[in-house]
Amino acid sequence: MSRRDRGSTAVLERLLDPVSRSLNIEAARKLVQLKADAQTQARVDELARKCNEGELTSAERSEYEAFVTAGNLIAILQAKARLILAKKT
Repeated sequence: MSRRDRGSTAVLERLLDPVSRSLNIEAARKLVQLKADAQTQARVDELARKCNEGELTSAERSEYEAFVTAGNLIAILQAKARLILAKKT
């Protein structure tokens, strides 16, 4: 992970703190189970492959970056939800 990516992740974590503090147990459980549907995952996988091979168009790069940002956001919220669940059990 690049220095820029770590910085962006740290900013996301700080921005999401109020959201994670408002999670109840039921919401935390649902958040931990959240995953992309098959069609979305297939598209992400296709874009990731093309990115690795240097074949993304400009539009695909923007789409892929949006997926990566959303994935980071969800991963941070899921990590915070897991911490909430670990403290409650």
